[in-house]
Amino acid sequence: MKFKIIIDQIIFLCVLIVKGVDKRMNPLELQGDDIEKVVLKYSNMIFKICLVLLCNEHDAKDAVQDTFFKYIRNTKRFENEEHEKAWLIRVAINICKNMLRFKFMHPQVDVDSIYDYYKSEEEGEILEDLMTIPYKFKIVMMLHYVEGYKVDEIAKIIGITPSAVKMRLLKGRKLLKQEYLKEDL
Repeated sequence: MKFKIIIDQIIFLCVLIVKGVDKRMNPLELQGDDIEKVVLKYSNMIFKICLVLLCNEHDAKDAVQDTFFKYIRNTKRFENEEHEKAWLIRVAINICKNMLRFKFMHPQVDVDSIYDYYKSEEEGEILEDLMTIPYKFKIVMMLHYVEGYKVDEIAKIIGITPSAVKMRLLKGRKLLKQEYLKEDL
């Protein structure tokens, strides 16, 4: 239920901007319906990525809104849907990086609330564990194991080599294994 409210708020904001309620904006050729489709299609994925990276529900909501705000103001045209999706993920990651620089100013969300946003308890447990590892590992782990991206696609999205992605996946798995071993003790 919470997530539906978040999506509705984002859609409302985007539609207001596109319809010209915010006169500071000069939306290009985007129509309210087009933006609503993109928001509905990608907002769940973007929110999960932001929540795992930021470990704070309110910051994640802000990051999602900022991502779609930048999408509305974007003057670049996308080659295809995958290009558009990768662009949204890249923008969301950059926004999260910027927010992490100032994270000390924001209290962290109770990790138990992560279960409110995921379909199964198992998915929530996996994402809770991902929150415990360093940023550079959690982003590749999230994109590969949760969102289903291939190594080459992740490399393009986050701007590193495929070899670096593989190393981060390996190290991320080792860190998660260490976490699981700690929990078993």
